[in-house]
Amino acid sequence: RPILSVLYKGKKYECPICGGKFRKFLPFGNSGEANRLCPGCLSLERHRLLWLYFQNKTGIFTEKLKVMHVAPEQPYYKRFRRASNMEYITADLESPIADVKMDLHDIPFDENTFDVVICNHVLEHVTDEHRAASEIFRVLKKGGWAILQVPVEFNRAETYENPAITDPWEREKHFGQKDHVRVHGLDYPKRLQNAGFDVTEEQYLNDFSEQQRDYHRLPKQEVIFLCRK
Repeated sequence: RPILSVLYKGKKYECPICGGKFRKFLPFGNSGEANRLCPGCLSLERHRLLWLYFQNKTGIFTEKLKVMHVAPEQPYYKRFRRASNMEYITADLESPIADVKMDLHDIPFDENTFDVVICNHVLEHVTDEHRAASEIFRVLKKGGWAILQVPVEFNRAETYENPAITDPWEREKHFGQKDHVRVHGLDYPKRLQNAGFDVTEEQYLNDFSEQQRDYHRLPKQEVIFLCRK
C-alpha cells in the first residue's frame, strides 16, 4: 500500500477515510472496473460514503459507545480501534483480526449489550437472514442503532433466494457471487422490520454534488439503512 500510494499520488481524487489524494484509484470487481479501490486504505465506494455518514450524521466518534463490528473492514478497523470514545469489539466467523469468533445466527452476547452494531455486506451470505437480523436486534440496546448494508438491486421488487442452490458456480449465476445466497430487492427494509427494527432509508448520497461524488469516488446509487431499536 505505501508503494501504491506513491505510484498513484495526485490531486484528482481524495479518499475521505485515509485522506490520501490520488490521480486515480485502483480497478476492482469481477470485470476489473476502473477507478474504484483506494490505493491508500483499500476502501471502496460504499466504505467512503458510509465513513462520511458516520462522521457527519452520527455521534460514533464523539459519544461514549459500545460498538460491535461484524466482519470488520480493513479501511475502518484501525481507525475505530484508535477511537478513545468507544469500546470497540470485532466479531467474525473466520477473520483472524476479529476479537470474537462467532456465528451471526447465534451471537454470544446478552440482550441489550451494544449501543451500535455495524454489519456491512454480511446478510447476503448468511443461511437464515431473519434469525441473524433478529440476533443483532436482541444484542442492541433500546435506543441503539445498527447499520446493516447489503447490495440492493433497485430494479428488483422482492428479494430472490433459493436454498436449493448450493453449487458455488450456480450461486454466482443466480446471486452474483459464489458465496452469496440471495439478491436483495426493494423489500429489504421490510425484511429488517420483520426482525424488530425501525428502519430509516437514508438518501445520504443526495447531500453531495456530482463533482463531490466523483472527487471522493462515491457510489452511483446507494441507500444507507439506519436500523433502530
